[in-house]
Amino acid sequence: MRDTATKISQWLKDYMTTSGTKCFVIGVSGGVDSALASTLCAETGAKTYVINIPIKSKQKNTDLSQLHCDWLCKRYMNVEQLHIDATSAYESFEGMFKESSNFNLLANANSKSRMRMMVLYYLATAKSGLVVGTGNKVEDFGVGFYTKYGDGGVDISPIADLTKTQVRQMAASLEISQEILNAPPTDGLWEDSRTDESQIGASYEELEWAMAHVDSLTQRQREVLGIYNSFNTKNKHKMEPIPVYKLGE
Repeated sequence: MRDTATKISQWLKDYMTTSGTKCFVIGVSGGVDSALASTLCAETGAKTYVINIPIKSKQKNTDLSQLHCDWLCKRYMNVEQLHIDATSAYESFEGMFKESSNFNLLANANSKSRMRMMVLYYLATAKSGLVVGTGNKVEDFGVGFYTKYGDGGVDISPIADLTKTQVRQMAASLEISQEILNAPPTDGLWEDSRTDESQIGASYEELEWAMAHVDSLTQRQREVLGIYNSFNTKNKHKMEPIPVYKLGE
């Protein structure tokens, strides 16, 4: 996996050069996906800004994010970290709907992701940089487990063709913290401790299987395939180009 990591980093650097931009800007959540993507950016040798953006975040997530940012800055001279707490801005936005009949917890969670996207693009514009995505293959092209125009709003996606298993393997090859490797995946958008897998109803390993399933299924395999197909169908709009009406058709 180390050789593949080197190829991805070179691809990132080549794209930045071709695009005429000057740096990478990436949000670091404390999870293995953002840890790997940010490390691949750091490996390019190009200026890389890693951003910790807590919004009413659980302490564990914030601590792991800080742990990774500190590790990157110590290991790579081209990395600079920024800590931007967007809690007050989010609470101001949340207040517009909190007493309304339109108040919705899922909409709230998605708003956190979109607010983080706004922060990243503000900084990318200010620094002439690219916003780097952190989604893996299962999330981006399997079940669509991300927020449209939130963490799905990026300029380039270095790990979107890697399964979660491959993400962990590559992260280990780059010596990313074992604590981060072992942490249960979570989107960090809820005020409780729910994980990605508890929200989806299946593990990433099971979903990887569902993306390439075979015959002779067990009962659990049929359940997982049903979960996968349900998410894949429901979130298809996230994974396909936005429909455009063509004149003359």
